[in-house]
Amino acid sequence: MQKLIAAIAGRLVIVVPYLWLFLFFLVPFFIVLKISMSEVAMAIPAYQPVFDLAQGLAANFEKLKQLSLDNYRWLLDDALYFKAYVSSLSIAAVSTVLTLLVGYPLAYGMARAPSTLRPTLLMLVILPFWTSFLIRVYAWIGILKPEGLLNQFLIWAHVIDTPLTILNTNTAVFIGIVYSYLPFMVLPIYSSLDKMDYSLIEAAQDLGCPPLTAFWKITFPLSIPGVIAGCFLVFIPAVGEFVIPDLLGGSQTLMIGKTLWSEFFSNRDWPVSSAVAVVLLVILVVPIVLFQRAQARAQESGR
Repeated sequence: MQKLIAAIAGRLVIVVPYLWLFLFFLVPFFIVLKISMSEVAMAIPAYQPVFDLAQGLAANFEKLKQLSLDNYRWLLDDALYFKAYVSSLSIAAVSTVLTLLVGYPLAYGMARAPSTLRPTLLMLVILPFWTSFLIRVYAWIGILKPEGLLNQFLIWAHVIDTPLTILNTNTAVFIGIVYSYLPFMVLPIYSSLDKMDYSLIEAAQDLGCPPLTAFWKITFPLSIPGVIAGCFLVFIPAVGEFVIPDLLGGSQTLMIGKTLWSEFFSNRDWPVSSAVAVVLLVILVVPIVLFQRAQARAQESGR
């Protein structure tokens, strides 16, 4: 009996994650995919055809034939969406690099800090999550606007004579993304550095290796898994970011999140907005899958 319970429990451990992915990823994805191949309609819901199991399989099969790829052709024909995708990817990439440049020294300092001080430093990194994300973004408006705290301080310090125009520019978007997603970069890198055996650094220095060379040849390579995880955690949500570009970037900042919101809520074009979301998901998922396969092959060849 105990063996049977253990076998069932072992199967559940495997089945539950796949069931979770099926219910909360694949099912919503196929719903969005179906809507993206529908036509817009002035109805509730705002698309046709609508499947109804009560009508039987034959009627639903006929509706299935009405699905088309016209919305995807529309995305290819309209340059706005291409520009939005390119702009989103470039802004997310630059923001990820900036977040890495800021986050790595923080994580390194936390990992090399005394063990009694590390929990406090870790709490300070997580502390912004205790405040509403929207409130934190609105706070940056008060800091970056022409009469805001930053310009007032720079004028008081005689660094500038006239206020800088930072709000409603891509610079403000970069600042907002770096600030908002910095913990997602710091925590994985800190986790990798905290597990590192620092006796390797001491051995390298005993053999005459300069500190900077020891860092690039030992510390940084060992922290690469955390760097990769942090870059993914920042880049993926930054591509589809809506709140930060809308509040800090203004109308001139073109990102796919704002375009998606406009199609869904302003134009009520659910099929086109669903097609935009599907293409965005493919753009993000396919490179990650290819990267994971390349890493798996590299690990196998290394063995």
